[in-house]
Amino acid sequence: MDAFEHTCEICGNNDWRVVYSGPIRNGSFGNLTGGECLIGQCEMCRVQRLQEKACVDTSFYEGEEYRKLLEEPTDVGGYWSRHDELQLLNVSALWPHSLRGKSVADIGCGAGSFLDHISGLAKRVVAVEPCQVYHESLAARGYHVYPFAADAAADGRGRVDFAFSFSVIEHVFDPRDFLADIGKLLEDDGILVVSTPNRSDVLMDLLEKEYPKFFYRTVHRWYFDTDSFAHCAQHAGFEVMDARCVQRFGVSNALAWLRDGRPTGNKPLQHFESALMDDVWKRFLEEKGVGDYLYYFLKKAHGREDRKQ
Repeated sequence: MDAFEHTCEICGNNDWRVVYSGPIRNGSFGNLTGGECLIGQCEMCRVQRLQEKACVDTSFYEGEEYRKLLEEPTDVGGYWSRHDELQLLNVSALWPHSLRGKSVADIGCGAGSFLDHISGLAKRVVAVEPCQVYHESLAARGYHVYPFAADAAADGRGRVDFAFSFSVIEHVFDPRDFLADIGKLLEDDGILVVSTPNRSDVLMDLLEKEYPKFFYRTVHRWYFDTDSFAHCAQHAGFEVMDARCVQRFGVSNALAWLRDGRPTGNKPLQHFESALMDDVWKRFLEEKGVGDYLYYFLKKAHGREDRKQ
């Protein structure tokens, strides 16, 4: 289709199939694009991509516009109030790895919520964040601050034992180059942990009309499932150590979506105030690979040179 007559940034293919056509989310819930947007799926590596003309420019993330679009606070304290509790899932995903005495980097760290949770263990902390608003606060907390991973790699190549990038890769222009730049920052035996939304989220099947217009959004170029993310990582020069599917929301969230066709967060419905039921629901979806988030643990594939086709 004409809208996807370009080369896939990940695998070099130029054969795309349109998998969605319609309005998508533009910022917070309830704000939709005025016209139809197309989502294409690469027939080679199976990644899905939003047509470029519907994407926000990458410079959008260097100022306050991104947070304003989401109707979130733009100051450091406001960022913490929205993101601190989210880091508990990221920290728990690290098991069984220890960060004690390690050099770590968070790529796309925002105001540093995750780094604040782990910095007491780490020997050296690198904060990579394009939004200039947060740089002064990050530096004041003792973090080595850079706008992009390539800048950090140029200044300290091979000095990071663990790199993290949570909910970032779906935003970038070229996910393959994004991962490759982080690879230059890692020690030879370093580990990269990446998270991203799972396009195989069970609600994509249960709510074929309502959920895609919520899931797809103007600030996300890329949409991965387990296999397509593994392909991207391998093309960027990484080997997959571990892949985990995570379900962040309890059963009430799915039931409310089915009843109301809208998000309700993790607030339990009446008669469903059961931690046991939520635990069973989450584990069931995670084992089937249809939870709402993916976590990947990657290491550099030594001796392999991978070029774009």
